[in-house]
Amino acid sequence: MHLSHYLDGGDPIRCCVIGAGGFGRSFVVHARHLTTVDTRIVLDLDPDLAAKALADAGIEPRRIRHCRTPAEAKRAWDDGHWIVGDRLEAVIELPLDVVIEATGHPEAGARHAALAIEAGHHVALVTKEADNVIGPGLAAMAHKQGCVISPVDGDQPALAIGLISWAETVGLEILAAGKSSEYDFVFDATRETMTSNGRSVAVPGFGERWELPAGLDNQGHHQWLADRSRIARALPQHAVPDLCEMAIVANATGLLPDRPALHYPIARISEIAELFVPAAQGGLLTRTPALEVFHCLRRPDEFSLAGGVFVVVRGHDRASWQMLAEKGHLVSRRGDSAMLPLPRHLLGLEAATTLLEMVRRGVPSGVSQPRPHLDLIAMAQSDLAEGTTLTAHGHHHSIDQVSSALVPASALGDDAPLPYYLAANRVLMRPVRAGEPIRVRDVAIDESSYLWKLRQAQDALFFASAMSASGIPSNTESSTLKPSTPDTNENPR
Repeated sequence: MHLSHYLDGGDPIRCCVIGAGGFGRSFVVHARHLTTVDTRIVLDLDPDLAAKALADAGIEPRRIRHCRTPAEAKRAWDDGHWIVGDRLEAVIELPLDVVIEATGHPEAGARHAALAIEAGHHVALVTKEADNVIGPGLAAMAHKQGCVISPVDGDQPALAIGLISWAETVGLEILAAGKSSEYDFVFDATRETMTSNGRSVAVPGFGERWELPAGLDNQGHHQWLADRSRIARALPQHAVPDLCEMAIVANATGLLPDRPALHYPIARISEIAELFVPAAQGGLLTRTPALEVFHCLRRPDEFSLAGGVFVVVRGHDRASWQMLAEKGHLVSRRGDSAMLPLPRHLLGLEAATTLLEMVRRGVPSGVSQPRPHLDLIAMAQSDLAEGTTLTAHGHHHSIDQVSSALVPASALGDDAPLPYYLAANRVLMRPVRAGEPIRVRDVAIDESSYLWKLRQAQDALFFASAMSASGIPSNTESSTLKPSTPDTNENPR
């Protein structure tokens, strides 16, 4: 598509970035090269980190103001200064177009999104940890306020949704869609080692499983991939963020996974068109189209998909696909399926297209109204004792000894499995056995939680009849939730 028309005319889009981590910082620095975007406000729990992001973008320290109140922010804005702080409330009344929520913190993300929407600002929701729990509800709230909330180009959910919609628009039959995992599996045949995310492990015998044989049936493929997984078992092979992103894609597109934890093969890019096809054709899938993730297996000198996204499509016309194979496209050896990748994941460097779509056209990079098709739920990996705090930590907010699965979305009655990021940082009220889901009744939930209140509102909107039939109380007030003034110690994450 030709996008340069966005460069012609129109005032720059006025942005507030919340969260000066990897995504936020990359956007702030890159925005200085854009005539279409004005990013003068950066918020973070650590205002010094926000100021550093602006300094990295070339802003002189004397032009940066740390604002703690709306009055301070208004003066700084009117004087043409750049603003940093640790509270969205201090800047929410400024003439913003878009709030970019990039904290990665589910509770903070929920509160910031609600606050921005109620103020009439568009929201670019980078925080997938909130999006997969309450994204459809936030979209409905935004529609009522006449604004737009969207996943962001540069991150996999929006990129996958865009690629799926492109394939559908040009009339391709999708068999599978998804992403490669965040970190490649890089095999060194000389040393017999596998490296992923900076960690190298010995994988003796993996070379014997490097080349996927032609003509394997469904069982043969499963065994070959199981052998690869076993040999590389010292490396993590499931990541909650991958499933989180697939839940967002499912809620936007209606595509569902083949099984709750996905197949997650360790596979070379050239093998995907062989694997993500129906079992009757020798592939892994019992349903199509299906959402999937794979670990990109490659040698050190081979191309990386870099956490990119893909679709696998059926090749109805073998002559056409043979021609495309001769041009280098990733067509299966059978000639009846092909993998079409989008090998980029540029974080904040690509986000401008989403902002321009929202502000100039009033449309998201996802869909206008996603629906809750899937929940990413928390599963006990080991026996968890009563009183255990389910502490989320690290860049991906993972919880020790708690895995995840994708299941059909439902209203959150007491017996319902608890969404993963609603379980985060809560205390178990009773023990949970290994392999069992953590349920709503198993944890102590703070009723003041924005994430909880917004999920109640979403359930009331999309599952009203099911809630009524099962006797789940509906919190009707939550469907018109307005952000309250938080405690002065509560800062953006």
